[in-house]
Amino acid sequence: MPQSNGRRTSRRDIYRKLRQMVLTLELAPGAALSENELAASLGVSRTPVRESLILLAQEGLVQVFPKIGSFVSRVDPAQVADAQFLREAVELASLEDLPERLDTDIVAELRDNLERQRAGGLGLEEFFALDEEFHQGLLRLSGHGNAWTTVAAAKGHLDRARRLGLHGHESPAVFADQHLEIFAAVADGDVPLARARMRGHLRAVFNDIERIRAHAPELFAADPSTVPVRRSVVVWE
Repeated sequence: MPQSNGRRTSRRDIYRKLRQMVLTLELAPGAALSENELAASLGVSRTPVRESLILLAQEGLVQVFPKIGSFVSRVDPAQVADAQFLREAVELASLEDLPERLDTDIVAELRDNLERQRAGGLGLEEFFALDEEFHQGLLRLSGHGNAWTTVAAAKGHLDRARRLGLHGHESPAVFADQHLEIFAAVADGDVPLARARMRGHLRAVFNDIERIRAHAPELFAADPSTVPVRRSVVVWE
C-alpha cells in the first residue's frame, strides 16, 4: 500500500524525482502520465504526485488537458533557445571576469573533471553530470559560482535537448574535446578565444535539435495548443 508522503518521502522529494525523470528522458517527451501509476511506482499517494505535476506544468515540462489527462511536454525549440540565450549570456560574461591568477584548487578540480570525461565506458548520465560540473566549475573560477543555480533552474527544455543530442552521438568524446579546448584557452589567459570556443560549444545543441527532429519529430513541440493522444512514446529505438 502506498505511503501517504508522511515521514519517508516529502512532497519536495516527489517533485524532484519526477522532474529528474522528465529531464533524463525516463519520462519521454509526449508520454502520457498516469497519477495512479506514478504514485504506485514511487510508493506514495496520488496527492503529492498531483501537486508535483502542477509544479512541473508551471515550469512547462508537463501539459495538463482537462478531461484528457497529463502529458510530458514535448521539447520546445523556442524555450530551448530562451534557456540557451540565458546560459550563453551568463557563461560568456563570466569568462570576462576571470582573475589574472586562477584559483589553483578549482583549476585542479577542472583538470580532474576533464580526465574523467575522457575515461572509457561512461554512461550518458555520468557524462552529463561531469559536463554540468565542468561548466559550474568555470563559473566558480570567475567568482560567479552562485549564478549556476539560476541557470540550472531555467534550462529544463535545454537539458532534454542536450540529452537527446548525446543519444545521437556514438560517443561524448566530441564534447569532452570541446571542454578541453575551452579550458586550454582559459588556462592560457586567452579570454577572446575561450569565449569563441564556449559560444560554439553551447550553440551545438541547435544542430542536434535539427538533426534529431528530422527523424523523430514527435519528440518536439509544433503547435502548443494541439491536444495529444494517449499513446506510448519512445525516445530511442
